[in-house]
Amino acid sequence: MTRTRRGYIARRRRRKAQSFVSSFRGGFLKTQQDIRALDSSHRDRDGQKRNFRRLWVTRINSVIRGGWVYYNYSKFIHDLYKRQLLLNRKILAQIAIANQNCLYLISNEIINKVNWKESAGVL
Repeated sequence: MTRTRRGYIARRRRRKAQSFVSSFRGGFLKTQQDIRALDSSHRDRDGQKRNFRRLWVTRINSVIRGGWVYYNYSKFIHDLYKRQLLLNRKILAQIAIANQNCLYLISNEIINKVNWKESAGVL
C-alpha cells in the first residue's frame, strides 16, 4: 500500500490548534488546554458584555434620578421606544457622562410629548 500524503486540511487544523495554545508553557500541543482556553475566552466575552450593559444602565439611571427630572430608568427606556427614538444604552450613557443637560432635554421632551398625547387620547 502506498503512502498517503496529508493535504492542507490537516495542516490547517494543526496550525489552528497550535495557535490556540501558543501562549502556554511548553512547545507541544495540549488539547485539554486549548479546549479550556477557547471555553474561557467565550465565557469571558459574554461576561464582559453583561458587565458593560450593567454599567451603562447604572450611569443612565443615576443621572436621571439625580437630576431635575423625576423619572426612573425603566419608564425612560419605555418612553424612548414608544417615541421610536433609536438610542442605545451605550450612547445614552456617554451622553449622561459628557453632557447631562442634553439627557435632561431628551427626557423632558419625552415626558412632555407622551403626557400630551396621553391626555389628548391619541394613544
